[in-house]
Amino acid sequence: MKDWIEKINAKIDELLEQKWMKTLRISGSVVWNLFLLFLVFALVGTVFVGSVGAGYFASLVKEEPLRSKEELRDLIFNYEETSEIYFANNIYIGKLRTDLERRETSLSAVAPDLINAVLATEDEYFREHNGIVPKAVIRGLLQDVTNSATQTGGSTLTQQLIKNQVLTNEVSYERKAKELLLAMRLEHFMTKEEILEAYLNIIPYGRNSTGRNIAGIETAAEGIFNVKAKDLTLPQAAYIAGIPQAPYTYTPFTNTGVLKSEEALQLGIDRMKTVLYRMKEAGYIKETQYKDALNYDITADFRAPEARPEDRYPWLTYELEERAKQIIAEKLASEDGVDPERLKTEEKLLEKYSILADRDVRSKGYRIYSTINKDMFDAMQKAADNFKYYGQTYTGKDKDPVTGEEIDVQMPVQVGSILIENSTGRILSFLGGRDFKTNQLNHATKAYRSNGSTMKPLLVYAPAIEYGVIGAGSPLVDVKFSIGSWSPSNYLTNDERGLIPAREALADSQNISALRLYNDILNRRPAEFLAKMDFSELKPEDYTNLATGIGALQKGTTVEENTNAFATFANGGQFIDAYMIEKIEDQDGNLIYQHEVEPVQVFSPETSYIVTDMLRDVLSKGTGTVANNTLKFSSDFAAKTGTSQNYNDVWLVGYNPNVSLGVWMGYDKQRSLYAFNNTYLQPSVRINKLWGTLMNSMYDVDPKLIDAPTNFKAPKNVVTASFCGISGLAPSAACASAGLVRSDLFNAKVFLPSQPDDSLASSSVVTIQGKTYNAHPNTPAEFVKASGAGINQAFIKRMLGRLGGNPASLLPKNSSLSNSSVSAVDFPADGIAPVAVKASINGNTLSWSGSSNDVVGYRIYNVTNGGNTLVSSVLEATQSMTVASGQAYVVVAVDITGLTSPQSNVVSTGGSDTKPDDDEENPTTPTVPIPPANGNNGNGSNNGNGSGNNGNGSNGNNGSGNGNGSGNNGNGSNNGNGSGNNGNGSNNGNGSDNNGNGSNNGNGSGNNGGTTPPTDPSTE
Repeated sequence: MKDWIEKINAKIDELLEQKWMKTLRISGSVVWNLFLLFLVFALVGTVFVGSVGAGYFASLVKEEPLRSKEELRDLIFNYEETSEIYFANNIYIGKLRTDLERRETSLSAVAPDLINAVLATEDEYFREHNGIVPKAVIRGLLQDVTNSATQTGGSTLTQQLIKNQVLTNEVSYERKAKELLLAMRLEHFMTKEEILEAYLNIIPYGRNSTGRNIAGIETAAEGIFNVKAKDLTLPQAAYIAGIPQAPYTYTPFTNTGVLKSEEALQLGIDRMKTVLYRMKEAGYIKETQYKDALNYDITADFRAPEARPEDRYPWLTYELEERAKQIIAEKLASEDGVDPERLKTEEKLLEKYSILADRDVRSKGYRIYSTINKDMFDAMQKAADNFKYYGQTYTGKDKDPVTGEEIDVQMPVQVGSILIENSTGRILSFLGGRDFKTNQLNHATKAYRSNGSTMKPLLVYAPAIEYGVIGAGSPLVDVKFSIGSWSPSNYLTNDERGLIPAREALADSQNISALRLYNDILNRRPAEFLAKMDFSELKPEDYTNLATGIGALQKGTTVEENTNAFATFANGGQFIDAYMIEKIEDQDGNLIYQHEVEPVQVFSPETSYIVTDMLRDVLSKGTGTVANNTLKFSSDFAAKTGTSQNYNDVWLVGYNPNVSLGVWMGYDKQRSLYAFNNTYLQPSVRINKLWGTLMNSMYDVDPKLIDAPTNFKAPKNVVTASFCGISGLAPSAACASAGLVRSDLFNAKVFLPSQPDDSLASSSVVTIQGKTYNAHPNTPAEFVKASGAGINQAFIKRMLGRLGGNPASLLPKNSSLSNSSVSAVDFPADGIAPVAVKASINGNTLSWSGSSNDVVGYRIYNVTNGGNTLVSSVLEATQSMTVASGQAYVVVAVDITGLTSPQSNVVSTGGSDTKPDDDEENPTTPTVPIPPANGNNGNGSNNGNGSGNNGNGSNGNNGSGNGNGSGNNGNGSNNGNGSGNNGNGSNNGNGSDNNGNGSNNGNGSGNNGGTTPPTDPSTE
């Protein structure tokens, strides 16, 4: 071996001694040195380029703050989740309005096929990399630098998460550098499962079946296929996983929720096939699964297009959104140490927290649970849509909100209604208007209008009872008055009922009596009761203006506020604020708001019951009878109607022990609803019918709730007491003798009639034009009703008060407290003889015209053959009588002072005016002797039982007292059975006032017996 090695070494030495080897050795050394030199330069260049690159990278990220683990994780998990709204009983309505709809889910609630599809398509090395894939970054950089037509991307799921949750979508090297840096940092702070779950919750997926933008896998699964993310099939998972590359290209729905065309849908289907291929190549699915999924018709799984909640339930969606923002604004203010009450008065503060609340409500995934009963809400909308009597739709002018040009707009009669559960304040249903597309104003909660006569029980009658000023039947003064140029009137301008029970005044909605009562209590500021019942827009003038008593508020009130106030009576005087949101939960199910009922005692239980009992009459015999007759069921309802100036608004608010329903109708641009036609009926009839119709629709949904099983119960201090009907004081002997004692409900705690009545004194009276006056000393006895009771003058002044008025109007015949034996005042006699009347005859009926306004009666003389026999004396209300055949007659008028008129023309039962002689050239007229005042018609003269020309009880009593057939219209008096001025029935029978069989106060009554004037007998 040694010899062999030595031989090799000798051979090498021999070769080295060769000339060519020497040259080779020198060349090799040069090459090696050059290589070393090149290597040095390469290393230096690499270091230089690396240093430059690192420096450039550092310059790109120098502004990016070093985020802590907690800060970075908070940013990643800060999902903008869409808030949801619910009916009562947790019935889902839909999402609130938002630019992006999202619903959070967990990784365990996602189908494995979907996770595999995402990894195969978006990040095949997700399990191995540390946030970035260097070769993918370099590839993407080279493609960008060379402006390559092929852009393969290169972002990992971690990078996409950083881009969407921490950075922005801007295209820049700076953003990309920050993305790489933060992605690597995030991998140290989060597990792979956390990163994947966050990614699936934030990535956009195009649009859903309502056309809304969606993000997050749960929202995508439900919005596109109507399934949960955990239930996605392989084809569905592949389709959804392919969408994020181009969300609005691959999503199957348009921005209106309509399915795209077949050609447009094919783009998403082709993308689905690509995802399936990558899943197969990555080994996530087998060949058979791949082929089956390729052949599957994915279009059959797409969710049917549907309306958004704001399209299906527009008024409800907007109302819940608005109320939720108010609740959250107050919550945010409280968390900042700000008193939420300040938001009501400080505009800047309200604006700040409203903006913050709006952001939270739209993005924090709240679950907002309402009080609205779905079935009732749907039934109310349907009943309103089918109602045929709203009124005429007008065409008006308005400005286009976009172009500013003047355009024609439709102006229909609008409607607002609300149903409230009394004991809780829960709003069960409401009606926002006729058509949300043409008018978005919620007429139940946002429209402020005059509430007309529905104000009377709230501001006038209830406070007056609470103060102990009146009881249910106390007399009020329904006599006209004027303040400056303002002269209020009742519904019928000439309706002036004098002294009238409070119960009747409220049931018939008399304005004048309500205003006089309100004037008596105005100095106590009763509008403070309205403030306690949350009338939100009360102005200083509303506390002092007399007209507020009949609804003339400066701004008005809403249907919700007005109805809520009436529910106070149903709750025994406790005001329970109406509400629409029961509770709000955050996206994790934590309760962040729960409504709490906080009753406020406004009226006493006694006042509430008495007002309720009075308002029962509105439905049974007052202005709400049509509503009551419309109901298909019977319940213990109390209600009040209302009409504003010129019929611009009509109202009806009614309640029973369980619920309160308020309804309003009117035009948005105020104009009268009034119209004489048979198509829409009168406004007061329309609102009556609509209230009954809506209440019936609620009854159909829940009869047990709407038809309260119990009635209102009177508190123990509500008692029935007697009083003098015209004074309201304790009955006196004179009041009892006059038949004026009444009884009704009182609150024994604050007021019972105890002071003796002082209204009446002994008097003789006469009747002039339906009104009763004290007899004049010279009034002829045959026209005097002796031994009557006259009204004390001091009492008259007290009742009329500072507003004044005509004393003679205190007891008109149409007053339910009138009595023929009770006088009111002295008549202002003029001292001038009455004018002559014009007589006429038809068969055996003698008639004559009226005379002066102070006439108390007429005398009829037989002047046949020059005679002058007094046939009869009749009261001024009578202007006809039956006379004998073949006789001639004249009529003379007599006034209250005994002065007489010239005789009338002569008429005879022969058919023409009778002339005393045949000399047509020089006719003569017989002279009729006029008996002196208080003369030959004394007590009972000419008027015995059946005496004279008039049968049983004829001609009243002519001073004889009040015997059988007394007065001008006794049994068959003066003109045969029931004949004369009043048709069937006596002059005061059945509430009549020249009405025949139709009572002046009855349903549909008027001045023509049985005819039907405008329905609501009040200017409300």
